[in-house]
Amino acid sequence: MARHAGVSAATVSNFFNWPDKLSDRMKERVGAAVDALGFVPNMPARQLRRQHSGIVGLSVVNASNPFFAGLATAVEQVAEDAGLSVVVGSSHESPVQQEKFLTLFEQLRFDGVVVTPTDDELEPLRRRRDRGTPVVLVDHEDPDGRLSSVSLDHREGGRLGARHLVDSGRRRLLFAAGHEGVRQVARRLEGCREVVAAAEGVHLEVVRSEDLDLTVGEETGTWIASLDADERPDAVFAGNDLHAIGLVGALLAGGLRVPEDVAVLGYDDIPFAARASVPLTTVRQPIAEMGRAAARLLLDEIRTPGSAPRDVVFPPELVVRASAP
Repeated sequence: MARHAGVSAATVSNFFNWPDKLSDRMKERVGAAVDALGFVPNMPARQLRRQHSGIVGLSVVNASNPFFAGLATAVEQVAEDAGLSVVVGSSHESPVQQEKFLTLFEQLRFDGVVVTPTDDELEPLRRRRDRGTPVVLVDHEDPDGRLSSVSLDHREGGRLGARHLVDSGRRRLLFAAGHEGVRQVARRLEGCREVVAAAEGVHLEVVRSEDLDLTVGEETGTWIASLDADERPDAVFAGNDLHAIGLVGALLAGGLRVPEDVAVLGYDDIPFAARASVPLTTVRQPIAEMGRAAARLLLDEIRTPGSAPRDVVFPPELVVRASAP
């Protein structure tokens, strides 16, 4: 490679490892030789020489959800600015699948991992950090304080949403939750219950499902539309925005008006929320800011092995739109 490009072996090494050390002209010269020879660097050999892979892993609960897609984009931006690549895996809320990804990331000697955990079982992640792999949690905190984390105050998010619905005159609330293992949604429900308990004449019903996607939202909305007016909730606090958007569509298809008959409030403030058929009132999570914060925490742990774990907690924000004015 060096002979073909007419440069030193050190220059070729800089091209792949520290390109900022080379002039644009030199990068073009070595790059042309790489293209001409079809050269592909030997990753395992580079890892042995440099003691790190230049890659970080990101395990998210569901990559098809715009919340996690936005999170991944933010992590990638910070990592790329630091010269690292990101490999993303979607666990689809399966602890088994999450463990497979994390085991693969560790076997490939990734420099660190960012994880949105599928459940509260964090000991496997703690052990990985103990073995030397930096780990940062997103949308989840470690009660033992052994892992760095970036999270939102979900209990306050539940209070914000419920308080808005109650203050706007809604008295029959339905909280559309996922399965009981989703800690974030459980905390939102706790906050919602606090507000309802303190409000006179307000009733709360909770419905659970195995998922909180568009399809399940449509199913929930169809069921609500089938109820008699005196049995129907006058407001729904959905577990996330995707669920809320599907629910709104089914309510409208069932002949109900949103928000006149049923107000709908979501959670996350994904990009589609403002562009829904009825723009969605929601509790905003600062997705990009959370992703960037997680990536920065991970970079700090990679650069300073053994540093003390840190937690970053963001406040939720109520965004009022047409679905629940």
